[in-house]
Amino acid sequence: MITMVASFVAIAGQLLMPGLAALCRDWQVLQALIICPFLLMLLYWSVFPESLRWLMATQQFESAKKLILHFTQKNSMNTETDIKGVMPELEKELSRRPKKVCIVKMVGTRNLWKNIVVLCVNSLTGFGIHHCFARSMMGHEVKVPLLENFYADYYTMASITLASCLAMCVVVRFLGRRGGLLLFMILTALASLLQLGLLNLIGKYTQHPDSGMSDSVKDKFSIAFSIVGMFASHAVGSLSVFFCAEITPTVIRCGGLGLVLASAGFGMLTAPIIELHNQKGYFLHHIIFACCTLICIICILLLPESRNQSLPESLSNGEHYTRQPLLPHKKAEQPLLLTNAELKDYSGLHDAAAAGDALPDSAAANAANGLRSCGSARGLP
Repeated sequence: MITMVASFVAIAGQLLMPGLAALCRDWQVLQALIICPFLLMLLYWSVFPESLRWLMATQQFESAKKLILHFTQKNSMNTETDIKGVMPELEKELSRRPKKVCIVKMVGTRNLWKNIVVLCVNSLTGFGIHHCFARSMMGHEVKVPLLENFYADYYTMASITLASCLAMCVVVRFLGRRGGLLLFMILTALASLLQLGLLNLIGKYTQHPDSGMSDSVKDKFSIAFSIVGMFASHAVGSLSVFFCAEITPTVIRCGGLGLVLASAGFGMLTAPIIELHNQKGYFLHHIIFACCTLICIICILLLPESRNQSLPESLSNGEHYTRQPLLPHKKAEQPLLLTNAELKDYSGLHDAAAAGDALPDSAAANAANGLRSCGSARGLP
């Protein structure tokens, strides 16, 4: 919920930007006005406390104890009654050395590094192809009358971003993180492929005088596909960052988020690169990202589902996230993959089977001993 609130705050800043530009009149003044709020981030280290979850996960119990005492004093809590049993446990663990984990250690894992790489590719593709749809919507020679000026283009894109965030909140709630990411990626791929393929086919028909199709029809189709693509691609990029924050363990969560955000920044960096080359290679640029969407659809199926699951703390917890089917199995249907909790229920089967195998042998031995005793009593050999 906090992540989505932050997204809406960013959209609010995007909506206010043209008003600030109109007031400043000079791009240098506007740049200084945008940078000034970032100076407040210098106070971040003194205003906001360290993450208590991260301190506990990395065994920094001395700092965690000080932070807990600070919280109890700020909230006027009684340490003897409200947090009874917490401080004695921390006192026992103070002698342990902190264990900070570097993001490089995820390379030695089996599943965690794959999940982070898949989300990095998703964020790069989502934010990279977003510019292709935006340029396609604004770059036509024959435009729709609604999109003839800069402000209409700008607020149209901001409205699409707002609608994308609202839809993402609803879809993720019902379909889960992986299902929502897969749905938005499929929409992005369809919009991209239809824009590249169907519009070229329409362009061929418009060259025939008897076809009855004009260039304006092609432009309207292109704008429609661009709106759908911008809507879905923004959701893909934002949801990839949100998804990474949930499946990455606490000990390396900042590092994992940094990788996904860096991939998203690299995807957005492709936009000015194309602009600097006077739009040369734009069509190839769009084709490459369209192919990436098809690859991402397959890779998303390999991701685990993090909805209604506790956040992983250590690397081993992150490895225990299992890939579950997208659709829940029926009650009478046996699931193909068992979860870790279900595997624990079968932990005693080996001992029970061994005891069951030993039971006939012991029974036979007891029966043989009984026959011998009976035979000895009767004087039989």
